[in-house]
Amino acid sequence: MKSAGHKVLITGGASGIGLALTEQFVREGNKVIVVGRDRNKLDAVRAQFPGIVVYVCDLRSTEETEALAARLTAEHPDLSVLVNNAGMQYEESFLDPRDDRIGERISEEIGLNLVSPIRLTAKLLPILALRAEAAIVNVSSGLAISPKKSAPVYCATKAGIHLFTQSIRYQLESTNIRVFEIIPPLVDTEMTRGRGGRRKLPPGELARQFWRAYRRDRLEVPIGKVKLLKLMKRLVPSAADALLKNG
Repeated sequence: MKSAGHKVLITGGASGIGLALTEQFVREGNKVIVVGRDRNKLDAVRAQFPGIVVYVCDLRSTEETEALAARLTAEHPDLSVLVNNAGMQYEESFLDPRDDRIGERISEEIGLNLVSPIRLTAKLLPILALRAEAAIVNVSSGLAISPKKSAPVYCATKAGIHLFTQSIRYQLESTNIRVFEIIPPLVDTEMTRGRGGRRKLPPGELARQFWRAYRRDRLEVPIGKVKLLKLMKRLVPSAADALLKNG
């Protein structure tokens, strides 16, 4: 992929991994559109990078996602890179009979982590296909390889994104659209606050590692310790699963 000259849409691009990717794409000479739910965060990132465009959208909502895709198609027909990054994680036990909000949280996680990336991909593919060079970048997780017991829905959605990425890559392999997958380890973000101690990877380091692979068209991008996890999963899968089981 060319490092510069693209118009890039990044969901969840105002914080965490998404913000690091926003910074990387802007620094390399790309025009960036950031989508998020929090107006204050979007205003802050626009103040930091005055050239970017921001949209407020709750991607958990099918209606808002559909409206966003229609607006982007109309207002940014030159879009060439879609980065599906926005995500959320609940840690919970399905054994708690007093939890009457579990169904609501399940819908939120599946909607944001799995349904919205698939929907945006489907809706924006027609304009991506018009570009001489285009890309879809999906952010999954090392937990798609070996899950942890405390976040079953999150792990399931990331496994779904992993397989969706592989499948849509097969469909698009004869086109101008490259399909990348970032597979992060535990990253130091708002979502992981209070977890992992000093083991967390800085978001900026994730962006740097991804960029090296992106420029070389390496489509599957395991980050940091996920490289070792993938090797363990091949050689001693039970050990890999045991390592991740308790988070």
